[in-house]
Amino acid sequence: MHLRLIVPSDRSERVLDTLVADPRVTSIVRLPGAAHRPKGDVVECDVTREATSDVLAFLKSEGLYDDGAVAVSAVDAAPSRNAQAAEKAAPGAPDDAVIWDAVVDQAYNEAGGSWSYYVFLTLATMIASVAVITDSSILVVGAMVVGPEFGVVAALAVGLFLRKKGLTRRSLALLVKGFVIAIAITVVAALLARAVGWVDTADVTADRPLTGFIWRPDRWSAVVAVLAGCAGVLSQTAGRGNALVGVFISVTTVPAAGDLALSIALWAPHQIGGSAAQLGINLAGMTAAGVVTLMLQQMIWRSYLRVKRRSGARVEA
Repeated sequence: MHLRLIVPSDRSERVLDTLVADPRVTSIVRLPGAAHRPKGDVVECDVTREATSDVLAFLKSEGLYDDGAVAVSAVDAAPSRNAQAAEKAAPGAPDDAVIWDAVVDQAYNEAGGSWSYYVFLTLATMIASVAVITDSSILVVGAMVVGPEFGVVAALAVGLFLRKKGLTRRSLALLVKGFVIAIAITVVAALLARAVGWVDTADVTADRPLTGFIWRPDRWSAVVAVLAGCAGVLSQTAGRGNALVGVFISVTTVPAAGDLALSIALWAPHQIGGSAAQLGINLAGMTAAGVVTLMLQQMIWRSYLRVKRRSGARVEA
């Protein structure tokens, strides 16, 4: 991981000495007085992923989060001998380390909400409703991929696990508001389509061999939601964002929202409860699995570090 720091001049020497003394840190550069807002010295360095949380905790204790600045970014490749030596000095595997400050920052960003979030969720729900009408499994997958809701679910899990009430409230409110708006707009669109004769109740209530599962949740709905929640949170904390596409395709949140909207608009009451249950099961299962995954990651990593300390490995507190 690459750190770009703005360090107040009165703390620059102490911060620099600590970074230089840590074998898990390399490529250290200092530019005295180069920063103007906030004022201070610019310090850049590369840190092994396993040590990033330790280094950030030290920087926070030095007041850089309040009086300076800290920016963290991923290094795609570092083939130098210095980088390899730093990695050898850090215990564990990079993917096993969780950078908690980065996880929390990302969670707050996801829970912030934006017009694009509402637009993508609405478009995904409308695509899912078309998938229901045409009984198209391909469109179901497309709707799953377009849906942006998992980032907010992950933020909710982070808020619950770390007991951050503000983050939890914001994430939950954004999830509820997003789906209410997406379903409401899709209901209006379905009513318009019915008015011009494009759809009728039979399109929803007819046998749908490829999409009927959407409004008929079963035990496997909960199992898939839990597995997807574990995979999604793990991919985010381990820096494996490419795995999220698979998570999007595996959960039935957006398809359930699309089916629910159609069932309301075309009035198929026997499917409303099933679609709502499918949506609730997936959201609850992913959230609960996310909380458990974060808890296990923290427990396993701490246990691993304790073992390394006992064996004499160097780990900075």
